[in-house]
Amino acid sequence: MAEAIYVGGLLVATPLLDDPNFRRSVVLILEHDADGGTLGVVLNRPSEIAVTQVLPVWDALVSGPAVLFEGGPVQTDSALALAAVPSGEEPLGWRRLHAGTPAVSRLGTVDLDAPPEILAGEIAQMRIFAGYAGWTSGQLESEIAEGAWYVVDSEVGDTFDADPGRLWRSVLRRQRGELAFVATHPDDPTMN
Repeated sequence: MAEAIYVGGLLVATPLLDDPNFRRSVVLILEHDADGGTLGVVLNRPSEIAVTQVLPVWDALVSGPAVLFEGGPVQTDSALALAAVPSGEEPLGWRRLHAGTPAVSRLGTVDLDAPPEILAGEIAQMRIFAGYAGWTSGQLESEIAEGAWYVVDSEVGDTFDADPGRLWRSVLRRQRGELAFVATHPDDPTMN
């Protein structure tokens, strides 16, 4: 398990976290500054809204499922897109995450105001998120200390997992030691 919060890392909700915005969520950290706070997107909350309904020009580039994902409770009326590039190149309209981990070295944000044609042959995978998750300086550290989040390393397939509903369990299952057992925690412990 990782020790510190870092860009490219994952926040995995512990079974203690019952906030409906984050219950059993997996959040990819996109920005972290000890003085400025933390920003991320929830990776495992596909919505029922098709990308064609909101941003039809981007539909052809989105990886399945081709729906908007609920990125978090902040600015839910705005969209943020993540895309992976197949090589080390930085195409126009795409900005690399500043992360030192190989798992997200080819991951970046997409300028949704750019024409999709300039990225059409340049990206391998893409997802669009409505809203994001954000914490002020020290807030996330406090939540981690209270037992609300595990901070773990991400793997290459996490951001574009084909079955986002299973991501929480699969991320926990691959951890070492007792943390792997948390993946078996029932949705409702009272029904156990």
